Amino acid sequence: MKSFFLKIILLFAALWLPQQAYAQKNLLVFGDSLSAGYRIDITESWPALLQQELTHSHLEYQVVNASVSGETTYGGLQRISAALQQHRPALVILELGANDGLRGNNVADMEANLDKLLRLILHSRAKVLLVGMKLPPNYGEAYTTQFEKVYTSLAQKYHLRLLPYLLQDVSAEQFQSDNLHPLASAQPLIMRRVMQNLKPLLR
Repeated sequence: MKSFFLKIILLFAALWLPQQAYAQKNLLVFGDSLSAGYRIDITESWPALLQQELTHSHLEYQVVNASVSGETTYGGLQRISAALQQHRPALVILELGANDGLRGNNVADMEANLDKLLRLILHSRAKVLLVGMKLPPNYGEAYTTQFEKVYTSLAQKYHLRLLPYLLQDVSAEQFQSDNLHPLASAQPLIMRRVMQNLKPLLR
């Protein structure tokens, strides 16, 4: 009888432990072309470099890059549930909104989409690093200010760690010809800035 119960306990342990270990490992990068490695080798993108960094400092984390070029907050909202179910992340880096702004989309709609995204992620019990963006000045001061406030407002609302601007300190020479997407040479700088803001969430 003891042998029977021991087998049952071991069976449950075998079923439970891998799922928990898997959930603790995954760090989901959920963004747009700025995180997808647009027009550069994917191995040179900042999420790939982040994986290399974590291999040295936080071996238990596996970076899963689910970023899609051209993605908007609405598009991300359509994908997030499946991504959370598939990858069961312990931590999510949410980097969306740039394409909403560049298309001049309604800022209130963008904020509502990000709010829903964050609620779904937090409901999954994953920690969140929210990544903000800035727009070129030609979009007008009123619109760009309203756009940037979305990130600070949501970070305060949900008590999140916020990286205000992903491309901070990336020089003009480190952008591709479209002046929107950074070159491979800028990716280490971006990775270090992400890692700096990520560290408190890795503890």
